Amino acid sequence: MMIHLAFDLGASSGKLLAGKIENSKIVMEEIHRFENGPLRLANGLYWNFMGIYSSLMSGLKKAQGRFGNDIASLGIDSFSSDFSLVGKDGDLMCPVRCYRDERTARTEHSTYATVSKRELYFSCGNQIASFTTLVQLAAMRAEGKDEALDRAHKLLFVPDLLTFYLTGEAVSEYTVASVSQMYSPHEKTWNEKILRAFNIPSHIPAEIIMPGTRAFPVSSRVLEDNALTPFSVIPVCEHDTASAFLASPETGTAILSSGTWSLLGCEVESPIITDFGFAHNIANEGGYPGPHHRLLCNIMGTWLLQQLRSELAAEGTVYGYDELRALAECQKPSRWFIDVDHADFFSPGDIRRKIRRNCASMDGSLPETPGDFIRCAYDNLALKYRRVLDKIEKNAGKKFEKLIIVGGGSRDSLMCRFTADSCGLTVSTGISDSTALGNIAVQMVACKELKDVAEARELISQSYPPNVYEPRDTNAWDDAYGAYEHALFA
Repeated sequence: MMIHLAFDLGASSGKLLAGKIENSKIVMEEIHRFENGPLRLANGLYWNFMGIYSSLMSGLKKAQGRFGNDIASLGIDSFSSDFSLVGKDGDLMCPVRCYRDERTARTEHSTYATVSKRELYFSCGNQIASFTTLVQLAAMRAEGKDEALDRAHKLLFVPDLLTFYLTGEAVSEYTVASVSQMYSPHEKTWNEKILRAFNIPSHIPAEIIMPGTRAFPVSSRVLEDNALTPFSVIPVCEHDTASAFLASPETGTAILSSGTWSLLGCEVESPIITDFGFAHNIANEGGYPGPHHRLLCNIMGTWLLQQLRSELAAEGTVYGYDELRALAECQKPSRWFIDVDHADFFSPGDIRRKIRRNCASMDGSLPETPGDFIRCAYDNLALKYRRVLDKIEKNAGKKFEKLIIVGGGSRDSLMCRFTADSCGLTVSTGISDSTALGNIAVQMVACKELKDVAEARELISQSYPPNVYEPRDTNAWDDAYGAYEHALFA
């Protein structure tokens, strides 16, 4: 029996899961879990890459003890944009900065003075955002951090960096590369014009490979040092959203990957780069080969809830997520409107003050109690989903009757219900570990256990029956949406 391992690295936690086909179903088992999060050092925000690598090795050792020689492959997925630089000898030349680091805000003017937002959008199709790889590299140049860039052998994104230290292979997986703002969907390779404009050495982006097309044996040194038996790393859809979308059990629906970030959109045949898309910052992101290109918008997601929970805990009031939901459910619908994607909310800290500062109040009041703030976050996230879905439908020329929610947010029954009511369509949930499931599905196709993604999705639908939420109180949500649009976007 083949065992496939998925290392799924998120912004707040990481985990290693094992997957196999058993009794005509995909069965997954969590092997190892650890906390993750950015660390502030001086004026920078960083990831503890050494700790992440150590946690990966701890998980692999546990998997070895559990499955032995049955382990066939490992796939790695993570958030996108963040990277490090390696030298010819493999040395890590700089720490991995977090995409929420404020340096990109400090240098925003010079970045878009070099290449305008419009030109950048039409060259790559990616959203205009402060966290992309290109914007981070531009910030390095603007703040005089030239040495590492000029001496680097390769730039590797986080999942590719882990693959490099496991196998010695320096490559860039397509779905991660596609959202860097350095990839040209027109030429299907690195965008030399953009690299030159920002003085990024053309040799440092690594060879781009498609997901599921290569297998790299783990090096003998790594195997010996950690008492592991041989297996291979298969570059999967390494952008976690690409893996999550792939695990959707149906085609032709809208898809919401819900976690720290919410990614709401659909699959299309090829990029749709238009004036309308630019005006509404609709992103084009690579997917598994075939009709799996992703047209979507990034939404702040459960980040606001995470920040509220953290801030309250620091003051001595600790809520579990079930308690947060209960607190929101017992409140009346929020009378305060915020744009959850306001730039104020991007960086961590001081979240209640930021919410109060950005409230468009219906009655002159402001949120006061924890319940006020939690319900405000829930309601405004559901309203933003409706607004974004409307823009996606118009840009794609589609009208959806169903929205599939995958990822951790699929377990939040209140958010699923609010989303169905706000958007006025059926919401169906996929598995919460959808990213790991999509990761494992690509490995199974690569190893010839499954014929293709269509067969994988059929198996996924059999393995994980959904919860379904039909829209109910749509009139009240229609009224709230009208007030929301008028208050924030008129």
